[in-house]
Amino acid sequence: MATMNTLATPQTATTTWNLDPVHSAAEFKVKHMMISNVKGQFTTVKGVLALDEADLTNSHVEASIEAASIDTRDAQRDGHLKSADFFDVEKFPALSFKSTHISRLGDGELAVAGDLSIHGITRNVEFRVEGPTAPAKDPWGNTRVGLSAATKINRKDFGLTWNAALETGGILVGDEVTITLDAQFVKA
Repeated sequence: MATMNTLATPQTATTTWNLDPVHSAAEFKVKHMMISNVKGQFTTVKGVLALDEADLTNSHVEASIEAASIDTRDAQRDGHLKSADFFDVEKFPALSFKSTHISRLGDGELAVAGDLSIHGITRNVEFRVEGPTAPAKDPWGNTRVGLSAATKINRKDFGLTWNAALETGGILVGDEVTITLDAQFVKA
């Protein structure tokens, strides 16, 4: 009788986590008049994290932001940002991100590369990510993890080219935009 020699195939346990929009923030900042930063946020954010706790580099994340949910604490500016001069929310209602590669950087940081789509244009960007945190139970029995991510983009790379020259020289809106995400996910 012949014996079969089989090697055990390691199983990876990937779990699904849904973004908790009430405990998450998608924010940005950009230079205004070349002298200070103006900050804003998007209030409607959705996302899913496929988390491989044994090997975070096998994880995957997708997120979507409603462009019309932009809030810079100035209704007139928000209206301009929603217009065809910037996000054109009627034509491009969502900003999205889908990870394509995750690698470890050290000190608990990850590099999460992926496709960022803004204004109908998709570019590969890399977020520096702290986390995810160790899973923790909330008072209602849900299991949660959190993470923080940041990247910088040139808004012109995404077709956001509107600007105005200043009398004193320079421009009204800077090109470099810093994007930060503080996200909390709930295990599905």
